[in-house]
Amino acid sequence: MKPARALLILLGVLLGLAIALGALQALAVKLPQSLHALWWGLLLALTGAALIDALRVRKLPSPRLERQLPGNLPLGRWSEVRLTLHHTYAQPLTLEVFDHVADGIAFEHLPQRIELHPGEQTQFAYRVRPLLRGHFSFTQCEICLPSPLRLWRARRYLALPGETRVYPDFARLYGAQLMAVDDWLSQLGVRQRPRRGLGLEFHQLREFRDGDSLRQIDWKATARKRTPIAREYQDERDQQIIFLLDCGRRMRSQDGELAHFDHALNACLLLSYVALRQGDAVGLATFAGEQARFLAPVKGQAQLNVLLNAVYDLRSTLQPADFAAAADSLLARQRRRALVVLVSNLRDEDDEELLRAVKRIGRQHRVLIASLREEVLDSLRHTPVEDFATALSYCGAVDYLNDRAGLHERLAAHNVPVLDARPCELGPQLVSRYLAWKKAGVL
Repeated sequence: MKPARALLILLGVLLGLAIALGALQALAVKLPQSLHALWWGLLLALTGAALIDALRVRKLPSPRLERQLPGNLPLGRWSEVRLTLHHTYAQPLTLEVFDHVADGIAFEHLPQRIELHPGEQTQFAYRVRPLLRGHFSFTQCEICLPSPLRLWRARRYLALPGETRVYPDFARLYGAQLMAVDDWLSQLGVRQRPRRGLGLEFHQLREFRDGDSLRQIDWKATARKRTPIAREYQDERDQQIIFLLDCGRRMRSQDGELAHFDHALNACLLLSYVALRQGDAVGLATFAGEQARFLAPVKGQAQLNVLLNAVYDLRSTLQPADFAAAADSLLARQRRRALVVLVSNLRDEDDEELLRAVKRIGRQHRVLIASLREEVLDSLRHTPVEDFATALSYCGAVDYLNDRAGLHERLAAHNVPVLDARPCELGPQLVSRYLAWKKAGVL
């Protein structure tokens, strides 16, 4: 409990009067004794009123609070949290409310001044924006309760436990269900190349049409029906995709508000959504983290929720990437042929170790390396050179990019495809490459 502004003002007024009376007395100005008695009377009255008001505010019951906290929050997006106050006060009251938001979550519109009216419950809202993924707990809420005479402000801490999980930016994924997949992909910048030839998976038998090739004719069915019958094919749907996600220190680079690791997670979830809609199975394996995780490839839209629950609390670590150990673990667990998408941030020192690991995986699986490129490198490359410092930065960035491009060329020379993309463009480019390979039947 602390004094309110009204009590401080009254005490200031009495102090000013005391100084004025003392100064006049020091100047030998004769004053009526009643003025001193009046001053002491005012002080005693204020003291008594303050004591009574303090006792009354101590006995004042605290309002009851309810918090409506979403169970899931998307990383980096604003969401609303609502609080409801229930009270039994007979007089209107204005109090301040501050909810103790968990660390790692930004907030707006706190604290708030709330007016309570007799016989009514009051609702208000504030906004939160998670800056980190994981599990977060809200423990209590703080209120400042004014005393009946407004001389004191009582600070009360009300236990109000709540929990929420912060997931990767999945709001975009689920919002995509409201529109056609093709329209959604085009809005994201994904471009599907024209399909060449026919799919590889048998779909159905139908009557021969103009434009069908003679290769499509099923001669046995034609003989039975005594009319030309053609085979119709479609893109293969029973395929498997495994994301091999680097959780090591190289993924801790920051571009904007999100680290490369968060950009990589969003890109993996984006491709997972598209692949699951295409009828393929999606799984996940991590390496260089505190604890390696593995999810076997499974088909169906429910797998997206499984992936979200598996990665929402993943953290990048300071451990180096061990590509050989990652290859051993993957090959031991994934026997069936799959598309393995290795997501990392390649360095020039990765040459031999990475190439050996990818070759081992490539004997059994189709491999795609997705390498994130720092935004600052492109910025430095296009910055005008005006002094010695910018010249050094420019030369360093160009030298690093050349080494990086050399590593990509060496991998490509061994038939290992590499997708080099900025973090914000990784998702659409992964989807474009996946759809292009699926149409071409090279998965």
